[in-house]
Amino acid sequence: MTAQILDGERAATEVKSELVERIAALTARGIAPGLATVLVGDDAPSHAYVRMKHRDASALGFASFERRLPAETSQEELDAVIDELNANPEVHGILVQIPLPKHLDEQAVLERIDPAKDADGLHPVNLGKLVLNVNGPIDSPLPCTPVGAIQLMLRNDIELAGKNIVVVGRGITVGRALGLLLTRRSINATVTLTHTGTKDLPAHLRQADVVISAVGVPHLIKAEDLKPGVVVLDVGVSREFDEATGKPKLLGDIDPAAAEVAAWLSPNPGGVGPMTRAMLMSNVVAAAERLSA
Repeated sequence: MTAQILDGERAATEVKSELVERIAALTARGIAPGLATVLVGDDAPSHAYVRMKHRDASALGFASFERRLPAETSQEELDAVIDELNANPEVHGILVQIPLPKHLDEQAVLERIDPAKDADGLHPVNLGKLVLNVNGPIDSPLPCTPVGAIQLMLRNDIELAGKNIVVVGRGITVGRALGLLLTRRSINATVTLTHTGTKDLPAHLRQADVVISAVGVPHLIKAEDLKPGVVVLDVGVSREFDEATGKPKLLGDIDPAAAEVAAWLSPNPGGVGPMTRAMLMSNVVAAAERLSA
């Protein structure tokens, strides 16, 4: 068996094409969805991620607001930038690129963003709404990567209702939010959330219909840990120096040999990453609609 590829680029193109009509309706009213990013320091991957987000935004006709700050920026200075963007009516979505320099309080920064402009869907107010709402539609921003991962499967007609899904990693950015989304009645999956305290991870993996890993440990998930026909999503990101090229190499959580066992496999890069950015665009469009209603 060789796994079929969950093509994130193709699915992301679908998502963005579905936004075009909604963006046109906003434009007809003189409103351009506005994405603001705040980048502190010189972390090269962070700069690359922000460039890709603004590239996507530009292609869709968004207004872009970039704030690049030096690594020595104080908490007070960063707070002032967020306050300025919160107050700007042309900004509908704000994203502070993580990680921040260690002297800055990431949680305080995320909480300072206006929940209505929370482009990443990680503000405590929005996560709280997700916790409380199991049945009905949600009219607040949702976490981009978890929603992107789920949409990637649904757009490939992968059945999730009643399936045993093992999520590896309990970070709020992916793992915990995935559990909340997958157990909503509209999906109705059974979720096992594994982490560093989990005993015998392979035993859990071998029972899974779907495995989603987001821990950033290179090739943690081995082919022998998976049952034939499993769906595997690789969300983890780590970097390793490549002696052959002299440059850092991007590695995922899933061992490449898993492709011989799985029915479906998301590549890394090119799988969930493009969908994360597409859902970011969707959050900004939805925020522009709500804030201009």
